[in-house]
Amino acid sequence: MAMDVIDYDIRGAEMQFVEVELDPGEAAIGEAGSMMFMDAGIGMDTVFGDGSANQGGFFGKLLGAGKRLVTGESLFTTVYTNNAPSKQRVAFAAPYPGKILPMDLRQLGGTLICQKDAFLCAARGVSLGIAVQQKLSVGFFGGEGFIMQKLDGDGLAFVHAGGTVVKRELAPGQTLLVDTGCVVAYTPSVSFEIQYVGKVKTALFGGEGLFFAKLTGPGTVWLQSLPFSRLASRVFAAAPQRGGSKEEGSLLGGFAAGGLLGGMLGGDDE
Repeated sequence: MAMDVIDYDIRGAEMQFVEVELDPGEAAIGEAGSMMFMDAGIGMDTVFGDGSANQGGFFGKLLGAGKRLVTGESLFTTVYTNNAPSKQRVAFAAPYPGKILPMDLRQLGGTLICQKDAFLCAARGVSLGIAVQQKLSVGFFGGEGFIMQKLDGDGLAFVHAGGTVVKRELAPGQTLLVDTGCVVAYTPSVSFEIQYVGKVKTALFGGEGLFFAKLTGPGTVWLQSLPFSRLASRVFAAAPQRGGSKEEGSLLGGFAAGGLLGGMLGGDDE
């Protein structure tokens, strides 16, 4: 099955969504829970695996679903097909603040390796697989794990990155040291290794951890300024602990909440 050629429009600034236009008979695949809205002429079908053509038969679909399970994603994806005689649109929303990146796999050599939670949606025919890092140091010390998603095909795929995105072109032998969580995606020609910071004092008190991701060219890498793990840790650190509250005005808030809860549980005192 040939890749569907889709048109798209990325809207928004901090909280983006991508609006995909489908011709009659064309389809797009989306990550579970990513759909924002769609025209009435589009049909939804939840499939086992990624729905690509190379998953023929039960065992092929089982293998595709197993690959997605290993990367921490859902066993199922949703296929959105235009069943109407005219063009229809479907939109997919980013899960947290950042940027949506359109990736033309044909221009990238047919393969892109990305973080396991970066994939958002793609044209029908793009295959979702796994990329296992060859070096055990990446798995043990990489922070984000040594199993990443691999997108194969010659169509459009959309990945999501947190915060601001930086695209770097690495020359042969050129090396870039990056916080492990800030790596969004890279082409297969890039070598991905883990490097020790070098000083225990820097690792313990510098706040950057013990290891860096060492990316060596040639190839292209995409970096994000706000990994979701970093955002989640800041939210957790600022959240009330043990039922208390760290926010200003907590005393007034406590009285208001107590009065409201008492009214709900006790009813009228007449």
